[in-house]
Amino acid sequence: MQIKICCIKTIQEAELAINAGADILGLVGPMPSGPGVLSLDEIQEIQKQIRGRVQSWLLSSATTYDDIVKQIEKVQPSAIQVVYKVEKEVYRKLRINFPDLTLVQVIHVVDELSVKEVKDLQDEVDTILLDSGNPNKAIKELGGTGKTHDWKISSNIVSASKIPVFLPGGLDFLNVESAIKEVSPLGVAICSVVRSEGKLDELKLNSFIRKVREHEEN
Repeated sequence: MQIKICCIKTIQEAELAINAGADILGLVGPMPSGPGVLSLDEIQEIQKQIRGRVQSWLLSSATTYDDIVKQIEKVQPSAIQVVYKVEKEVYRKLRINFPDLTLVQVIHVVDELSVKEVKDLQDEVDTILLDSGNPNKAIKELGGTGKTHDWKISSNIVSASKIPVFLPGGLDFLNVESAIKEVSPLGVAICSVVRSEGKLDELKLNSFIRKVREHEEN
């Protein structure tokens, strides 16, 4: 079970997450809303410190190939996590020109149509990340909401998908075990609920990671 800690804001938070046992750090690029948004310059400085130690996923709201490439070339992440829908040709060009880059697509679980979305994209990307945002709102919710979604739909997606699926969305140390049992994702991701007053909380972080590892042992 891979654990992704998202919305990393500083080098200190990155170190805290790595020391706690995180497998992946999420670095949030420019977004219309949501927690943890950083400039590409800030992300680049964090990435310099963590490269080679842990996977880094750059969250991007860019929708064109050229704009996504600019972010990739500046930050040089392990993966690009695309939070909007983009044309399939964008993925195909990224695959050709960045063969070592993991392509991650966010699917916002709203209803059963999300299952169809995953089936339509699973030949284009490497990983699907399910989240509880709603890109159709006036102020778009693109993740990091701290809200759960319908895990039955997520479970159906995992069953239908031939590529790995990550599950974020309102997870905490109290419900993560139930979520893993019901959905069976490859990994879990967390952002807001391991924070206190906007800062990464070591106690909450360790409690969450410990609960996931304990589930693996049982």
